[in-house]
Amino acid sequence: MIPKRLIISRTDSIGDVILTLPMAGIIKEKYPNCKIYFLGKTYTKSIIELSQHVDEFLNWDEIQKKENPLAEFEKIEADTIVHVFPNKKVAELAKKAKIKNRIGTLGRIPHVFTCNKKVYFSRKKSNLHEAQLNLKLLSPIGITKAFESDELHKYYGFQVKNKLPEKLKELIDPNRFNLILHPKSQGSAKEWGLKNFQELISILPQNQFKLFISGTETEKELIGNDLDLNHPNVISLLGKLNLEEFISFIGSSDGLIAASTGPLHIASSLGINAIGLYSSRRPIHPGRWKPLGLKAQAIVYSPKCEQCAKGEDCDCITKISPQIIMDLLLKLNPKNK
Repeated sequence: MIPKRLIISRTDSIGDVILTLPMAGIIKEKYPNCKIYFLGKTYTKSIIELSQHVDEFLNWDEIQKKENPLAEFEKIEADTIVHVFPNKKVAELAKKAKIKNRIGTLGRIPHVFTCNKKVYFSRKKSNLHEAQLNLKLLSPIGITKAFESDELHKYYGFQVKNKLPEKLKELIDPNRFNLILHPKSQGSAKEWGLKNFQELISILPQNQFKLFISGTETEKELIGNDLDLNHPNVISLLGKLNLEEFISFIGSSDGLIAASTGPLHIASSLGINAIGLYSSRRPIHPGRWKPLGLKAQAIVYSPKCEQCAKGEDCDCITKISPQIIMDLLLKLNPKNK
């Protein structure tokens, strides 16, 4: 089965979308003449459009508002849709639009009566990375290679199209390591803790590192006075950047530290130093969610944490020492050599 017009459907968060995008590069490698559409939400558009392997972004938020969403699907004339994220409405529309090959995960309720190509695998019990699991859905179109997680970054095909505005470009110090600290996760991940970030700010050599605190306006309120945003070596970007600007700023920086969040995966996919701080508990451990990139790495307090091994809620991530992170950063900083 050779697809000519294929839709990848992933209508959820930024990190999940990023870990799905290697799929587009792998399809293009196998079928270079296949036109690839990516169905996503408005707030992930800027991420999806980074990939040179995606030919067109389909805005699910806009399609739903149309008087006739079915007609919007039909005019794409897709012959294949891959439901990476189960969305009942999307699956029903794809069937009504008579898309010939409708691929989904066996056992997902939205796919029972809507998908005619079902692939069985369990995400919860698997030892594979999320990006590897996504690729299992390509077996119905003849892509069955077992890719190693560490090679998948080659298939992002990310190109930053928006130039960094001059006001932000001026913040980058060419003589120091420009490091973004992203302390919060909007509740999507275990966090390292503001106390640890504050200690890291205090101990990093000011002559070697320039620090930026990133996050949304809501996260700014959550941080409150728990971080010293008036520290002489800190610039707060909290609530100041839109996603396009944030992507460009990350791409212009030297490194980013965060929990298992979208910004961490943006950093790794753009090829800068991305340090992820993780719990070792399944299914939120690095084996499943680590950042993918040449300069990406995931840190845990202990891969043998007993509480994590039992699947119990655990805050061992907060025990990762800021000193260890500083030592790692000093090794990564080329200006320190």
